[in-house]
Parts: sequence; structure tokens; C-alpha cells
Amino acid sequence: MTVVGSGSADDLVRAKCVLLNPANGKRRLGPEGLRTALVDLHDFWLSSRAAAIGLTDRVSLIAVGALGRRELAPYSDLDLVLLHDSRRDVDGFAEQIWYPLWDAGIGLDHAVRTPGQAVGVAATDLRAAFGLLEARHIAGDPALSDKVRAAVRQAWRAGIRSRFDEIADGATQRWAKVGDVAHRVEPDLKNGHGGLRDIQLIDALAAAQLVDRPAGEVAQARALLLDVRTELHRLAGRARDVLRAQDADEVAAVLELGDRFELARALSGAARAVAFAAEVGLRSARGALPRRGLAALRRAPVRRPLDSGVVEHAGEVALARDAAASRDPALVLRVAATAARTGLPVAAGTLHRLAETAPELREPWPRAALGELLSLLGAGHGMVDVVESLDRTGLWGRLFPEWGAVRDLPPRDRAHVWTVDRHLVEACAQASRLTTRVARPDLLLIGSLLHDAGKGRDEDHSVVGESLAVHIGRRLGFSEPDVAVLGAMVRHHLLLPHTATRRDLDDPATVARVVDTLAGSGLVLDLLEALAEADSLATGPGVWSPWKRTLIRDLAQRCRSLMAGEPLPVPGPPSRLSQELTATVLADERPQVRVMEDGPPATVVVAVPDRPGSLSATAGVLALHSLEVHAAELRTAGKVAVHEFTVSPRFGGLPDPALVRADVVRVLDGSLSLAEALARKERDYAPTAPPTGSTPPPRVLWFDDEASGAVVLELRGTDRIGLLHRVAAALEGCGVDLRWARVATLGSSVVDSFGVAGPGADGALPRGERRRVEQAVLAAAR
Repeated sequence: MTVVGSGSADDLVRAKCVLLNPANGKRRLGPEGLRTALVDLHDFWLSSRAAAIGLTDRVSLIAVGALGRRELAPYSDLDLVLLHDSRRDVDGFAEQIWYPLWDAGIGLDHAVRTPGQAVGVAATDLRAAFGLLEARHIAGDPALSDKVRAAVRQAWRAGIRSRFDEIADGATQRWAKVGDVAHRVEPDLKNGHGGLRDIQLIDALAAAQLVDRPAGEVAQARALLLDVRTELHRLAGRARDVLRAQDADEVAAVLELGDRFELARALSGAARAVAFAAEVGLRSARGALPRRGLAALRRAPVRRPLDSGVVEHAGEVALARDAAASRDPALVLRVAATAARTGLPVAAGTLHRLAETAPELREPWPRAALGELLSLLGAGHGMVDVVESLDRTGLWGRLFPEWGAVRDLPPRDRAHVWTVDRHLVEACAQASRLTTRVARPDLLLIGSLLHDAGKGRDEDHSVVGESLAVHIGRRLGFSEPDVAVLGAMVRHHLLLPHTATRRDLDDPATVARVVDTLAGSGLVLDLLEALAEADSLATGPGVWSPWKRTLIRDLAQRCRSLMAGEPLPVPGPPSRLSQELTATVLADERPQVRVMEDGPPATVVVAVPDRPGSLSATAGVLALHSLEVHAAELRTAGKVAVHEFTVSPRFGGLPDPALVRADVVRVLDGSLSLAEALARKERDYAPTAPPTGSTPPPRVLWFDDEASGAVVLELRGTDRIGLLHRVAAALEGCGVDLRWARVATLGSSVVDSFGVAGPGADGALPRGERRRVEQAVLAAAR
């Protein structure tokens, strides 16, 4: 097929479509083959077009960016520069190349430069400099292209010292803004830390002759990142750099990687290799910068002692000259703890030397080694990068062989934003802030590091994790009582958050069950309370909320009271406010609303005539007013239903009670359709709905062990505006008595628990009745 025609690029577009969508049973190109074919196709069109318009002497066309690197993804823009040696007709050449591409809808980033202008732009614009360093001749005068490429590279090397801080600061800012490719659930393959731009950064440093061009592990990582990005473009039908969860399964299938979790794990390993190479490359490049003037006469950096066998050298943590890991079993961890404490990176040479010479620690560990480990873990967020550097060089796996099962392991639920291994390190960093709250900060740190270590296996991760924690605790040198506490922490690390957010805390059986599970240990209770906070904070934004904090503290305090033999608080009589609202409703038979800012969270009390549908109506109105409901306490006083909601605004402030009351009245008298109003609300304010099939289906679980007689229905699903309204309406439609509700939102997921009772005197819900209720609730949640 010809792709030149009479100046049109339509044939180029058609040929590209054939490559992306082969017909008549032709073989579909793999990602690398597709990139090669796309580069060859565009090279042919551009060179043919250049020949057709007479692009020869003193003018040339070069490709930069993805086309220049021969890494063109299906919907990458074309980055082209038309070089000329002071030719007056250059604008005509440019129009005859640019306009056909624009008319065909092809993304184009273009420039027209003289050699001097090209070098000048590269000297002031880093993005332009990175592109011109990768420039590739397409058509026209090759000598002109070579001249500009050589001049840009020479100027780059000559000026690198004055530009290095801008390069390093730009990378650091980008990493902070976009996040890690390795540990994000939905990573930015191009701009993230460990992504394709970091490989280009390393190439630019190599062009300045400050570091070696990456090979080996980084080259393999580059190929995987490019393949995933290529398939993501092909799947989306447009340029896209963020790999969303709903696209990952299909990309994984094309790359023969099983499923999205296997793909995520492969991507994580690749990105970590790139990120580590970029960080080490920047530090090595800074040390290799050419010196001029008086700086060239300065003596080598002084080695400043930091700890036994550990020094600071050129802004990095390094080994003292006489330090030897073979004679000092705690040296690896002392180096790591020093780096975390001082905020200085560990020198790459030191890491490699330790990886080559440090022996495995004998069991149990020497006391000094355990002390240095605790010093590292207690250093706060400074320990995160240090652990990463130890892991990249194999030292962390030597200390904790069990780590391999969770390394690069993607999470199975959407609330988590980190891979499992990074989540454990983040949780430990969060726990370091809470060590003064507990009697055993050492156990809190180790327990936080290990609480999810059982993931990545087929069994319950808490059960597997308990066995691992016991084994590791003994290896580290803890006493048997301490090992038992570590095991209990890992085994029951979800006990407090699950109980507090999904059960009725006024039920004495709830508290007694927690105390019995912990065998009455106040130490374990204190550690679990702190671990619940650290775990939630390390999971993702919004998981640790004021409401969740209040619930867990309330549960922990009730458990302490029971352990001390003190009476548990019992639900008191209706408050004076409830009594007043009840009296008002009885008098005029109209709803009453009060909003109390006693938090966060706040409280909304609604009293309405007791009638079927009152709870779903009230919950729906709160959703209309952008209130997120965390809990609902329901009481009936004669002919009046009093609903007390714990709420927080999704955005903005609390609504005017009069407006809430007016909407409740309108819903109850039928003049306001909640279904239509909530549908409009969801269209206007809810996040863009993912494609059908990309979210897990909702589930319902049943629990029968509440002493109050109310069976617990637990709904797990995806959060929606008005979800409580829909579920309450489904329960009311089934004739079920709803006694209380707990709503836990974890990112975009929810775990909602409802204390329910059947219509009979005993409140029982037989199996057949449960099936009917379950189907109704699932239909409401979809």
C-alpha cells in the first residue's frame, strides 16, 4: 500500500489501522513488532514526503521523542524538528509536512530550527535537550542532522555542571507528584518513579559521560514497560500512560502473564530496578561532575564518622576503611539504621560490598543486630528508601527470607495503594510515631513489619502470618512470651477494626468475644490498637478516618473495662433531645431534624412518624445533601421512629437542618422522587463509573453470634451515593426489622453491617428467608 499519495496522510492512517487491526486472519503483531512496524511506517511516509517536496540540501528532518528512540507506541505523538541552514523557503517545506499530518488527525509536536537555534533551545529547555540528545535523522541532508546532534551533545557535556541541580530537582519533584510505578495499584508507566522517563534520565546522564548507559536488568525493565504501554495504547484506542485495574487483565493476557496480579508483580520488579538505577545514577553523576576553577583544587571529601564502622563520605553513608561485615554481624543493619536516622543515602559501592561480603546472621540473632534493626524500623519514613535499597541489592531478603513471598505482590482489594511489601514498610514507618503509646515499642515495630507477611499464599494470611511471626521472632532472639505476643498481633491484626466497624459495640457479647480472643491480654490489646491505626494509615487515603478512630478507641476502652472487672456502659434511655423531637412529632405528625456539630464526625437526629420506608427515605435525603453516613442507631418510641446518624460531609459543610427536614417531608408525602434525585446526584458528583465487569460483584455474609438476638448481615461492595438508602429500602421491602447499621468506607469499597431481625417474635431469619433478603440486598447494591 502506498502511503504518500498527493500530499495526504490519509494513507498513513489507513496503514496504521491495518497494523493495529489486521484483517482476514492475519497474525496480530506483538508489542515489540508493532512498535518496529509503526516506526518503519512513519519513517517511510516522512522520508517519501520529504523526497516528494524536494527536501535535500541544507535542510533535514529529524525525529525526537518516541519516534527518535524507535519506541513509538500506537498513539504517541510525532515529535519532529525541521533543521535548516538559513534557507528562506524552509516555511514552505514545513507546511508541506505538518499540514497533511494535522489534516489526518495525527498528534504532532513540531519545530523549525537552525543549528544555532537547536543548540540554544537545548541549552535552556531540559525537555528539548533530552529530545535532541535522542535525535534520529529521517530525511534530507544527513550532514546537517549529524552536525546538530554532535553540537547538542557537546554542549550538553560542557554545560552539565550548571544544569545538574535542575535535572535532579525536576526528577525529585516528578517522583513526589506522580508516585512510584512499582508500588502503585494504578501506575503511570511514563512519568512515575521507575517509569520510562527515568530511563531517559539515565540515558541523558550517560550522554554527559557521568554514568554508564544502563544494561541488563534495566534494559529488560525498559522492554517490559514499553510492551505494557504499547498494549495499553492499543487497548484504549488512544494515548494512555496510567495502567488502570480494569485494563490490566487484558494487557496481561496479551503479554502471556496470566492475570493483572502477575502483570503488576512483573511491573513492580521492573520499575524498582529502574528507580534504583535512577537514584544511584543521580548520586553517582553528582560525584562525577567536572570541577573547574578553585573547586578543582579542593581536597577529596572528608570521611566523617557516624557510628562504629560507618562514615559519611560525599553526602552518602559508607563503610569505614577498617569495617568488615565478616567480623561485625550487625554492620549491615547499623549502616541501614544510620542512613535512615541521618536521611543520607547508602553509597552504591557500600551496598554492593556488603552484599558480597556480609554473612547470614546466626540464629538467634546477636543482640546488637536486633538493636540495629529496631533502630532502623523506628526511624520513621526515613527507613522506607533504606529498606528499598537493601532489598534491591539482596540484603533485605538475606535478613528476612520470607520477604520473597510478598515482594512486589499486588494487593487484592482496591483500598490498598501499595504493593504488599511496600505497605508493610509504610505501616512500620507509621507505627514509629505511635511507639510512645505502648509498653513494648519493639513488638509494635516488628509486628507492624510482619502483619501481612502471610499474604501471597492460598491460606488465610492471618493464620499463615502468625506462624511466620513466631518463627521470625525466635530467629530475631525474642523470648518465648514475646514471640507469643508477636504471633497474636499478626493473627488478630484485623480484630479491632473489623469488630469496631461491623458490630454493635453496645452488645456485651461483642466486647466479651474480643477479650476472650485476646486471652485477656491488655498488652496485646494496646499493641493491636496502635497497629490498627498504623495499618489503616499505610493502606490508602481515607481509610483512617475520625469515625474509625473513635470506634476503635471506644471498643478498646470497653475491652479494658471488662478486663479490669468494671461494668460495661449500657445504652441509656432516650436523650432529652430524642424525647423532645418525639413529642413534637406526636403533636403535629411532621418530621423533625436536628444537626449537631459535636465532632468530627457530626450527628444528625431525625424523628419521623413510624411507617414503612421511613429509614430508607431519611438515608436517601442525607445522601442528597452530600452526607456520608458512618453509623445509624434506630429507636422506636410508640408511633415515632428516631434515627440517629453519625455523618461527615463528603465535601463542603453541614447542611441547613430546615432544608433536610423539608426534603424528608417531600419524600414522605410523595412529592420528591428519591430514585430520580439520587440518580441525578450520582451522575453529577460520583466518580466516572468503571466499565461493566471491572469491579468485583457485591457479597453478603451472615453472622449469628450476637447476644442481642439481631442477626448481622454484612454487605461488601462498591461505594455509591445513596447506597444505604437502597439497602434499607430492600430490607424494608422484605419486612425485616433493621436495628442498627455500621458503614465502613475503604477507598471505593464499602463493608456495611446491619443488625436485623425477622418479623416474628423471636426475630429469627430462616435459611429461605435469608436467601430472599440476600438477593434483594445484592440487587440494591449493584
